[in-house]
Amino acid sequence: MWHTALMRIDISTYIPGATPVHGCDARVKIMLLIAYSVTLFLVETWWALGVCAVAFAVLLGVSRIGPRRILALSLPLMVIAAFAIVFNAFSFDAAAASAAAPGGLGSVSAGWLAGAAPVTLVGSFGFVPTGFARGCFYAIRIVLLVMASLLVSFTTTSTELTEAFSSFLRPLRKLRVPVDDVASVLLIALRFIPLVAEELGRIHDAQWSRCAKFGEVGLVARLRAWATVLIPLFVSMFRRADALAVAMDARCYGAPDVVRTSLARRRFTAGALATLLAGLAICAALAVLG
Repeated sequence: MWHTALMRIDISTYIPGATPVHGCDARVKIMLLIAYSVTLFLVETWWALGVCAVAFAVLLGVSRIGPRRILALSLPLMVIAAFAIVFNAFSFDAAAASAAAPGGLGSVSAGWLAGAAPVTLVGSFGFVPTGFARGCFYAIRIVLLVMASLLVSFTTTSTELTEAFSSFLRPLRKLRVPVDDVASVLLIALRFIPLVAEELGRIHDAQWSRCAKFGEVGLVARLRAWATVLIPLFVSMFRRADALAVAMDARCYGAPDVVRTSLARRRFTAGALATLLAGLAICAALAVLG
């Protein structure tokens, strides 16, 4: 059973909830995410980075999403961040690496490690405290950026994201850009991701029950085993796409002089505007003062 459990991929990232973060307008969340990302790369002090981390922690708590869910999806990123810290902390020429940037970080504050002397371990190879601080600073930046993106995806449905994307592109209609078609393609692509994952797991389990040799040592044997999965997967996806095309055609999708409507189009309320302005003001203050 453990072998088949490996193929159970959880692609549906949205977690239903009734929190203020879930209820916030998707357009506001996307714009604040962009502002938050820019702020993360503009701050140059540890206290400003700490404020960004606290802000994310507060929103995570308000959204009532368990930290384990985000940490589980961020595990590969954590490994990359750890490598970045190690590569910045150790150098084959510790003295030169420590003197390369004043304070160890250039424009970024090294905090309590500023001015710390390198520790020689073997020959010229050694530990560079300021490099360690630099690696930690940039690693935290990337981790917060990815976690904030996951928080938005956890609290926003694919339909809301697509409508927000369509709203951003709406001014391009004057240039005869097919905004609705682009939004529809994005929505269909997002909806097909969990379908592909589910179909992949089902075909894999079916072939494994027929003694497909997925665990063979040889590369050729593994490729042959996976060919029995990928070929039916592509055939199944083309069938689904053809059925979808027929269904859309039966509903007169793409007919001329037809204006598309939404079942529940969300209006940009005064509360959403206030939230957006407050968030942008905080991000701007951190970017300038930090």
